[in-house]
Amino acid sequence: MTPWIDAAGTAHATATEARIVCLVPSLTELLCDLGLASQLVGRTGFCIHPREALRSVAKVGGTKDVDFDKVRALEPTHVIVNIDENTRESAERLAQCVPNLIVTHPLGPLDNPPLYRLLGGIFGRSAEAEALALRFDVALQTLQATQTADHGARLERVLYLIWRDPWMTVGPDTYIARMLGLVGWQAWSPPSTDRYPTLQLSSAAGAVERVLLSSEPYAFRDKAKAFLNLATNAAETDKREHEINVLKEELAKKDLETAKIKAETDAKLALMQEQMAAVLAAVGEKKTRKPKVVEKV
Repeated sequence: MTPWIDAAGTAHATATEARIVCLVPSLTELLCDLGLASQLVGRTGFCIHPREALRSVAKVGGTKDVDFDKVRALEPTHVIVNIDENTRESAERLAQCVPNLIVTHPLGPLDNPPLYRLLGGIFGRSAEAEALALRFDVALQTLQATQTADHGARLERVLYLIWRDPWMTVGPDTYIARMLGLVGWQAWSPPSTDRYPTLQLSSAAGAVERVLLSSEPYAFRDKAKAFLNLATNAAETDKREHEINVLKEELAKKDLETAKIKAETDAKLALMQEQMAAVLAAVGEKKTRKPKVVEKV
C-alpha cells in the first residue's frame, strides 16, 4: 500500500484504529467531517467545532502552549500539528513521545483537497475524503463564477487582526490572505517581510474599509473589540493630526523660502540703490566742476 506523505516529508501507513490528538482547530473540524469524531481523544481549547461532537473530547492546552503531560496520558497513536498554528519546539517534543506526528501546512484554499486525501488516507476514510473534495470543487466553481461576474470591481481592503499587544495581522503569503482574495477582499498589511507582521493601528487608519477579528489564536472579547474601536478612532485622529502637522511644516518651509527670497531681493535692491547713488554722485560732481581757463600769451 502506498504510504501517505505529510508536509514534513514523513511517510504514514493507513491506521484505521488510530487514537488521535489534534492541535489544529480547523483540522479537528475536518476530522469530524471525515467521520473520525469517535477516534479523537484530545484537542486544544480552540478546537470547538462541532460543539456537540467535541464536548467530551479532552483538552490538552492551546495551539502554542501544549500540555505535554496530558497528551502523553491520553496515549495517542497520532498527533496532528500545523506549521503555522503550532511551534517547532512543540512538534519536536511531541515527536519524541508519540508514535506518529502528522505535520500539515496548507498555504491556500486550493491545498484543501490534497489535505482531505492525506488525512482520509491515513485514517482509512478515503471515500469520505473524495466526497468532501468534490463538494469543495463545486463550491469553488460557484465562488469563481460569482467573482467572474463581478470582474472589474475594486478589491475591498481589509485588516485581519490575529493578535493584540502587539497588534498582529496576516501578510500576503498566508492561507488567510489567499482565502480573502477568493471572496474579493485584499488583506492589508504594513510593509514587512514577516508572514504575520506587527503593526501600529495608526498605520491602517484610512487604508482599509473593513476590520476582521480572528477567533483564535487570540480570542477577541467585547472589551478587546471596544478597545479596538477606541484605538481605531484614536488612530484616525492621530493620522489627521499628523497630516495637519505635515501641512504646517510645509507651510513653515514655504514661509522660510519666501523670507529668504525677500531677503535676497532686498539685498539686491539695496545694492542697486547704492550703485545708482554712486552714479548720480559722479554725474553731479562732473556738472559742478569748473572748466579750466586757458590764458593766451
